[in-house]
This record gives sequence, C-alpha cells and structure tokens, in this order.
Amino acid sequence: MSMKIVILYASLLSLLYLALTFRTILLRRKLRAALGDAGDKSLQRAIRAHANFAEYVPLALVLLVLVEGSGASGLMVHSLGAALLLGRLLHALGISRVREPLPLRMVGMVLTTTCLLVSGAYLLVAFLRGVGT
Repeated sequence: MSMKIVILYASLLSLLYLALTFRTILLRRKLRAALGDAGDKSLQRAIRAHANFAEYVPLALVLLVLVEGSGASGLMVHSLGAALLLGRLLHALGISRVREPLPLRMVGMVLTTTCLLVSGAYLLVAFLRGVGT
C-alpha cells in the first residue's frame, strides 16, 4: 500500500506547521513572553493559529492515510489533501491578523471540516461495504 499522495500533503503541512511555530517563537522572543501571551493580541492570535492547526491536522492526516490505503482514487485523495492544506493556510492567515479578515478564517474552517466530513463518510461507507477486510 503506497502512501505517495498523503506523503506529499503531510510534508507540505509540516512546513506550514513549522512556519506557524517559528512565528510564535519569534513573537514570544520579541515580547519576552516565555509563557502565556503577555496580553499581546498578535501573540494571542499566533498561539491560536498554531494550536488550532495542531488540533485539526493530526486527525485529518490519519483519515487521509486511511482513505488512500482503502483504495480511494488519486483524485479524491488529492482533493481532500488540497482542501486540508488550503483550509489550514487560509485559516492561519485569517486568525493570525489582529484585524481579522473573517472570510479567510471561515473558508479555511469550511475546507478543513469538509475534508474531515468527506474522509470520515468515505471510510464509514468503505467499512460498511467490507472494503479492506
């Protein structure tokens, strides 16, 4: 079972996660805030962008691995992976700004939750049909 498609999206998502990580670290250093957010709205948003990514992406990647492993078409796996990547990027761009462009955050969450919903539904149907057993 090859995971070539998920490997692509996992690697790209890891780079986005590192960008969010380093952004948070740099703001912490600038503000000398080892813990918490020092009451700074930019740091609060950087922390939430980073944490929100960490809350959603692991489950989504597990689901993508299972979708690809269950024999889904390459187009489906790419579509789900691209939706997740774009969703997380748009969400991070939206939530990171103090003057938040709400549409970016909303579209990001819609893409992310769509990836989760479609992946979960696909796997449930595959299970009920006996795929992989």
